[in-house]
Amino acid sequence: MGTYLLLLRGINVGGNNKVSMTELKRCLEELGFSNVTTYIASGNVVLESHESTNEIKARIEAVMPKRFKLDSKFIKVLVVTLGQLQAIIDSKPRGFGEQSDKYRSDVIFLMDIAAAQAMPAFDPREGVDQIWSGEGVIYHQRLDALRTKSRLSKVIGSPVYKSMTIRSWGTTIRLLEIMNAMASDK
Repeated sequence: MGTYLLLLRGINVGGNNKVSMTELKRCLEELGFSNVTTYIASGNVVLESHESTNEIKARIEAVMPKRFKLDSKFIKVLVVTLGQLQAIIDSKPRGFGEQSDKYRSDVIFLMDIAAAQAMPAFDPREGVDQIWSGEGVIYHQRLDALRTKSRLSKVIGSPVYKSMTIRSWGTTIRLLEIMNAMASDK
Protein backbone atom coordinates (compact mmCIF):
# COMPACT_ATOMS: atom_id res chain seq x y z
CA MET A 1 0.00 0.00 0.00
CA GLY A 2 1.39 3.40 -0.99
CA THR A 3 1.26 6.71 0.85
CA TYR A 4 0.04 9.56 -1.34
CA LEU A 5 -0.45 13.29 -1.11
CA LEU A 6 -3.48 14.76 -2.87
CA LEU A 7 -3.37 18.41 -3.78
CA LEU A 8 -6.85 19.54 -4.76
CA ARG A 9 -6.79 22.64 -6.91
CA GLY A 10 -9.67 25.08 -6.81
CA ILE A 11 -11.40 24.32 -3.51
CA ASN A 12 -11.88 26.74 -0.61
CA VAL A 13 -10.25 29.63 -2.46
CA GLY A 14 -11.73 33.09 -2.02
CA GLY A 15 -14.97 31.67 -0.65
CA ASN A 16 -15.57 29.57 -3.78
CA ASN A 17 -15.99 25.81 -4.15
CA LYS A 18 -16.37 25.34 -0.41
CA VAL A 19 -15.59 21.83 0.76
CA SER A 20 -15.61 20.78 4.39
CA MET A 21 -12.48 18.79 5.19
CA THR A 22 -14.60 16.50 7.37
CA GLU A 23 -16.90 15.78 4.42
CA LEU A 24 -13.93 15.37 2.06
CA LYS A 25 -12.35 12.86 4.44
CA ARG A 26 -15.63 10.94 4.69
CA CYS A 27 -15.98 10.91 0.90
CA LEU A 28 -12.45 9.55 0.41
CA GLU A 29 -12.96 6.88 3.07
CA GLU A 30 -16.19 5.82 1.34
CA LEU A 31 -14.15 5.43 -1.85
CA GLY A 32 -12.01 2.89 0.02
CA PHE A 33 -8.92 4.96 0.80
CA SER A 34 -7.19 4.30 4.13
CA ASN A 35 -5.73 6.55 6.83
CA VAL A 36 -7.19 9.67 5.25
CA THR A 37 -5.73 12.81 6.85
CA THR A 38 -6.48 16.38 5.81
CA TYR A 39 -4.23 19.33 6.52
CA ILE A 40 -5.65 22.85 6.67
CA ALA A 41 -8.67 23.66 4.53
CA SER A 42 -6.87 24.32 1.26
CA GLY A 43 -7.14 20.89 -0.32
CA ASN A 44 -4.28 18.90 1.19
CA VAL A 45 -4.92 15.23 1.87
CA VAL A 46 -2.60 12.38 2.78
CA LEU A 47 -3.92 8.85 2.38
CA GLU A 48 -2.98 5.27 1.63
CA SER A 49 -4.09 3.23 -1.35
CA HIS A 50 -3.24 0.17 -3.43
CA GLU A 51 -4.14 2.10 -6.59
CA SER A 52 -1.83 3.92 -8.98
CA THR A 53 -1.56 7.71 -8.99
CA ASN A 54 -3.57 7.87 -12.24
CA GLU A 55 -6.36 5.68 -10.83
CA ILE A 56 -6.57 7.75 -7.65
CA LYS A 57 -6.66 11.01 -9.64
CA ALA A 58 -9.38 9.79 -12.02
CA ARG A 59 -11.63 8.47 -9.25
CA ILE A 60 -11.39 11.60 -7.12
CA GLU A 61 -11.83 14.03 -10.02
CA ALA A 62 -14.93 12.07 -11.07
CA VAL A 63 -16.57 12.05 -7.64
CA MET A 64 -15.82 15.62 -6.48
CA PRO A 65 -18.39 17.46 -8.65
CA LYS A 66 -21.00 14.78 -7.90
CA ARG A 67 -20.47 14.90 -4.14
CA PHE A 68 -19.88 18.63 -3.64
CA LYS A 69 -21.32 21.81 -5.18
CA LEU A 70 -18.37 22.82 -7.31
CA ASP A 71 -17.49 24.60 -10.49
CA SER A 72 -15.93 21.41 -11.82
CA LYS A 73 -13.89 23.06 -14.57
CA PHE A 74 -11.58 24.46 -11.88
CA ILE A 75 -11.19 21.28 -9.85
CA LYS A 76 -8.08 19.23 -10.49
CA VAL A 77 -6.29 16.68 -8.37
CA LEU A 78 -2.55 16.13 -8.28
CA VAL A 79 -1.44 12.87 -6.71
CA VAL A 80 2.13 12.91 -5.39
CA THR A 81 4.04 9.93 -4.01
CA LEU A 82 6.18 10.13 -0.90
CA GLY A 83 9.29 9.75 -3.06
CA GLN A 84 8.21 12.55 -5.38
CA LEU A 85 7.54 14.97 -2.52
CA GLN A 86 10.84 14.07 -0.88
CA ALA A 87 12.65 14.75 -4.18
CA ILE A 88 10.91 18.13 -4.54
CA ILE A 89 12.09 19.14 -1.08
CA ASP A 90 15.58 17.69 -1.54
CA SER A 91 15.97 19.47 -4.90
CA LYS A 92 15.03 22.93 -3.67
CA PRO A 93 17.31 25.76 -4.74
CA ARG A 94 20.07 26.66 -2.34
CA GLY A 95 18.72 28.87 0.44
CA PHE A 96 15.10 28.50 -0.67
CA GLY A 97 12.67 28.56 2.26
CA GLU A 98 15.41 29.23 4.79
CA GLN A 99 14.67 32.90 5.55
CA SER A 100 10.97 32.98 6.33
CA ASP A 101 11.37 36.33 8.09
CA LYS A 102 12.60 37.89 4.82
CA TYR A 103 11.05 35.88 1.97
CA ARG A 104 7.74 34.24 1.16
CA SER A 105 8.62 30.90 -0.43
CA ASP A 106 6.08 28.83 -2.37
CA VAL A 107 6.13 25.61 -4.31
CA ILE A 108 4.02 25.81 -7.44
CA PHE A 109 2.97 22.26 -8.25
CA LEU A 110 2.35 21.65 -11.95
CA MET A 111 -0.62 19.62 -13.14
CA ASP A 112 -0.56 18.19 -16.66
CA ILE A 113 2.07 20.71 -17.77
CA ALA A 114 5.85 20.63 -17.85
CA ALA A 115 7.97 23.26 -16.13
CA ALA A 116 9.37 24.32 -19.52
CA GLN A 117 5.81 25.14 -20.68
CA ALA A 118 4.92 26.98 -17.48
CA MET A 119 8.07 29.07 -17.02
CA PRO A 120 7.29 31.61 -19.80
CA ALA A 121 4.21 32.74 -17.83
CA PHE A 122 6.51 34.04 -15.11
CA ASP A 123 8.02 37.49 -15.37
CA PRO A 124 9.93 37.92 -12.12
CA ARG A 125 10.44 41.49 -10.94
CA GLU A 126 14.12 42.11 -10.28
CA GLY A 127 14.80 42.55 -6.58
CA VAL A 128 11.41 41.09 -5.64
CA ASP A 129 10.76 37.72 -7.27
CA GLN A 130 12.99 34.72 -7.88
CA ILE A 131 11.93 31.55 -9.69
CA TRP A 132 13.55 28.21 -10.31
CA SER A 133 12.35 25.28 -12.37
CA GLY A 134 12.16 21.86 -10.75
CA GLU A 135 10.82 18.40 -11.53
CA GLY A 136 7.05 18.94 -11.67
CA VAL A 137 7.28 22.21 -9.77
CA ILE A 138 8.38 25.79 -9.92
CA TYR A 139 9.94 27.27 -6.82
CA HIS A 140 8.88 30.88 -6.29
CA GLN A 141 10.31 33.22 -3.69
CA ARG A 142 9.45 36.88 -3.18
CA LEU A 143 10.80 39.51 -0.85
CA ASP A 144 8.17 39.83 1.87
CA ALA A 145 8.70 43.58 2.34
CA LEU A 146 7.90 44.10 -1.37
CA ARG A 147 5.30 41.33 -1.81
CA THR A 148 2.75 43.77 -3.26
CA LYS A 149 5.19 44.42 -6.11
CA SER A 150 5.53 40.71 -6.91
CA ARG A 151 4.51 39.59 -10.37
CA LEU A 152 3.09 36.30 -9.12
CA SER A 153 -0.39 37.77 -9.65
CA LYS A 154 0.42 37.99 -13.36
CA VAL A 155 0.84 34.21 -13.41
CA ILE A 156 -2.37 33.72 -11.43
CA GLY A 157 -4.22 35.70 -14.11
CA SER A 158 -2.74 33.70 -17.00
CA PRO A 159 -4.38 30.74 -18.77
CA VAL A 160 -1.56 28.41 -17.69
CA TYR A 161 -2.47 28.98 -14.03
CA LYS A 162 -5.31 26.45 -14.31
CA SER A 163 -2.54 23.83 -14.48
CA MET A 164 -0.93 24.89 -11.20
CA THR A 165 -1.61 24.73 -7.49
CA ILE A 166 0.45 26.67 -4.97
CA ARG A 167 1.53 25.62 -1.48
CA SER A 168 3.73 27.56 0.90
CA TRP A 169 7.10 26.07 1.71
CA GLY A 170 5.99 25.56 5.33
CA THR A 171 2.90 23.65 4.22
CA THR A 172 4.98 21.55 1.80
CA ILE A 173 7.40 20.59 4.59
CA ARG A 174 4.51 19.77 6.95
CA LEU A 175 2.86 17.55 4.33
CA LEU A 176 6.10 15.58 3.97
CA GLU A 177 6.21 15.15 7.77
CA ILE A 178 2.65 13.80 7.75
CA MET A 179 3.47 11.41 4.92
CA ASN A 180 6.63 10.17 6.61
CA ALA A 181 4.78 9.58 9.88
CA MET A 182 2.08 7.61 8.06
CA ALA A 183 4.62 5.56 6.12
CA SER A 184 6.63 4.76 9.26
CA ASP A 185 3.52 3.46 11.03
CA LYS A 186 3.27 0.56 8.58
